[in-house]
Amino acid sequence: QVQLVESGGGLVQAGGSLRLSCAASGSIFRLDAMGWYRQAPGKQRELVVAITSGDITSYADSVKGRFTISRDNAKNTVYLQMNSLKPEDTAVYYCNARASSYYSGPYSTYWGQGTQVTVSS
Repeated sequence: QVQLVESGGGLVQAGGSLRLSCAASGSIFRLDAMGWYRQAPGKQRELVVAITSGDITSYADSVKGRFTISRDNAKNTVYLQMNSLKPEDTAVYYCNARASSYYSGPYSTYWGQGTQVTVSS
């Protein structure tokens, strides 16, 4: 089993910055793609950005140029640097990861518990 623990959310004024972290732990043989999703009240969960094990990234259009994802494979951690935040970025942000627990084992998808990001106008 793999656990994902997010941190770094909070309240910030529009135009400000926050940095989210997500650390993976547990029975990990290999981490594949990792990413961040968000869910605003009354809306569906949406992909914000994903990063492959080879550091190929894919951003939602709404965050391009403002958010940056990175990962530290030695620490099994993924980061999300969020700059120029807008009120519409307000949401619960969830970390997501695909991981296998042993050599040639199947990959499963895991989710963190979520961290609240609130951007005031």
